[in-house]
Amino acid sequence: MESKVTGPASGHSDSTRDRNVRNRYSGGGATEASNARNPGRKTKGRGLKAFLTPGWAISAVLIVVFSYAAFTMLAPWQLGKDEDISQRNEQIQEGYDRDVVPYADVFAADGSVAPENEWFRVSLSGQYLPDSEVLLRLRPVETTPAFQSLTPFRLDDGRTVLVNRGYELSEGTIVPEITPAPSTPVTIVGLARRNEVLPDKAPLEDSGYLQVYGINTPQISDATGLDLGIDYVQLLEDQPGVINAMPIPQLDRGSHLSYGMQWIAFGVMAPLGLGYFIWAEMRERRRDKAERAEMSTQVDDSPTPDTEPGEPVVEVAAEEPHTAPSATSTTSTTSEHRRRSRYGDQHPDHYRHFAKRHEERY
Repeated sequence: MESKVTGPASGHSDSTRDRNVRNRYSGGGATEASNARNPGRKTKGRGLKAFLTPGWAISAVLIVVFSYAAFTMLAPWQLGKDEDISQRNEQIQEGYDRDVVPYADVFAADGSVAPENEWFRVSLSGQYLPDSEVLLRLRPVETTPAFQSLTPFRLDDGRTVLVNRGYELSEGTIVPEITPAPSTPVTIVGLARRNEVLPDKAPLEDSGYLQVYGINTPQISDATGLDLGIDYVQLLEDQPGVINAMPIPQLDRGSHLSYGMQWIAFGVMAPLGLGYFIWAEMRERRRDKAERAEMSTQVDDSPTPDTEPGEPVVEVAAEEPHTAPSATSTTSTTSEHRRRSRYGDQHPDHYRHFAKRHEERY
């Protein structure tokens, strides 16, 4: 048996079953209605304060760091590479458009070449020094391991220049047969090239050759005992002493410009995406709050038996057998949660209102 008491002042009945029904279908809406009747009461997580949580804070920090890195490091890195390649292509094109000039017109007295004069074609007259030949060890040429021949060349004016005579493909670390340079006086034509940075590894002796890991003329000067110019010359095809001429870089800018623009776009899209998710979360919370308030109002406004004011009434209801929730109701609720998207109803259930009315009726 279940008792139901009607208070003298309210005129509404309030049984245990009624409270359970209200809590079940209002989803906490009674609390929302109470907050609406008491505007001075503070509500937890209201407005933007609801996003002051560790999850949202960490997300915001990561997005800010990512955007900062995209704008200050990643995009400039790719755009800088695109600018360097474009400048190199222009210099190569200009070098081939110009006539061949003497070595002294491009190289300074110390054997250095200005950055804007790299890739210019120059002519040299003198003779090779085969006894001081050095091999550039395992420098890939078109993705294939190779050894390059670096042979000093003494000019007629007494200066010594390092000349890259080309490459010979190799199998692993085995030094291939290198054609020796002619020892007679010759005139050669090559490209003016700038010196490389000092390699991490020191020169070594292997297979009867002095081998280095980079074209760094000061290091090679110390290893050979020769006073070499700061920069070097890369020999062209069909020149005396050439082995296999080093290939000229393709005049293609590549994809660095598009990559740089993509990093800029990513840096802009990341904060916009965070703003969208914040807006979507606030919209979902407002909609959820409105639904709870509406269902709370429907439960509170349900009809109750009339009673005389001031007279408490005790009603005795027949005890109803306890039954487990129907499988249909559980399936319907589960199906509704599956359909419901966090940020909208992408699969609306057009029969939801009929099912809800049926549940409230029974």
